[in-house]
Amino acid sequence: MQKTKFVRQNVLPVLAAFIWGTGFVAQSVGANYVGPFTFNAARSAIAFVFLLILCIAFRARRKKDFHAQAKPRPNHRRDLLLGGLCCGVVLTLGTNLQQKGLETTTSGKAGFITALYIVIVPILGVFLKKKAGKTVWAGVTLAVVGLYCLCIQEDFSISKGDFYIFLCSLCFSAHILIIDHFTKRVDGVELSCAQFLMLTIFSSVGMLAWEQPSWEALRQCAWPILYVGIFSSGVAYTLQILAQRDSNPTVVSLLLSLESVFATLAGALLLGDRMSGREDLGCILMLAAVVLAQIPTRKEGVAPDMAEGESGKTAFLKS
Repeated sequence: MQKTKFVRQNVLPVLAAFIWGTGFVAQSVGANYVGPFTFNAARSAIAFVFLLILCIAFRARRKKDFHAQAKPRPNHRRDLLLGGLCCGVVLTLGTNLQQKGLETTTSGKAGFITALYIVIVPILGVFLKKKAGKTVWAGVTLAVVGLYCLCIQEDFSISKGDFYIFLCSLCFSAHILIIDHFTKRVDGVELSCAQFLMLTIFSSVGMLAWEQPSWEALRQCAWPILYVGIFSSGVAYTLQILAQRDSNPTVVSLLLSLESVFATLAGALLLGDRMSGREDLGCILMLAAVVLAQIPTRKEGVAPDMAEGESGKTAFLKS
C-alpha cells in the first residue's frame, strides 16, 4: 500500500511534468496555425472523448469486480459537476492565456513565468490554512532560482505576452488548489473528464466569438493537436489529479514544475538545442529543490506521521 501511494504521489506528477514539457513544442507549433481558443477547443474535445472512454471502461470494470457493492458516494454527481465546472473555468482561462502568450513571448520567459505557480501555490495555501514546512519553502526558493537559470536568456521585461503568461500562472495555481479540494470527493478520472468537457464548451464559445477557424489550418497542425489533446490534456492532467489525492499541493506543484527541465531536455534531443552551463545549473537546482521538498521534518521530537495532527497532511509533506 505504501509503495503504491509513493508511486501515485511522486512518480505520477513527474510523469505529468515530462508530458507537459515535451508538449511545449507542440503548443508552439500550433500557435503558428490557429488561434488559442481554436487550438484549445480541439485539444480539449479530443481529451474529453479519450477520458470518457476511460470512464466507461473503469465503471464497467468496477461493476464487474464489486457487483452491487459498488455504490456512488453521497452527493457524488453534484460534487462532480461543481468540481468539473470550477476546474473547467480556471483551466479555460489558464490554457488560453498561455496559448495567447506564446504568440508574442519567448519560450524561455513563458516557461519561467508559467512555473511561478510553485511560489503562488504555497502563498495561496497560507490563506487556505494549508501549512508548508521549512524544507518546502527552501525547495521553492531553489526552484525559482533554478527556473531563472534554466529559462531566462535575455533581459527580463514585461511585454503583453509575458503578462498573459503571468495571468496563466495564477490560473494554474488556482487549478491546483481546486483539485486538492475535489479529489477527496470524486473519482480523479471522472473529474478530469468533466473539466475537459467544460474546457471544450468554453473554448468553443470563444473560438466562434473571436476567431475564424478553418479546417485547413486545423489539418496543418493536426499532429500537435492530437499529441496535446491525448497526452498533455487527457493523460497528464489526469495524472495530476490522481497524484494530488491526499497530497500536499505545494510539493506536487514543485514536482510539476519539472516540466521546464523536461522542455529544455526535449529541445536538446529533438531540436538539437545545446544546453549552456547556466541551463545545466538550473536543472541541478530544480532537481535539488524536488529532493529537498521530500525530506521529512519533525516538530519538537514528534514523529513525522503525527506532526500535523488530524489535518491529514503529515510532516512528510506527502507529494
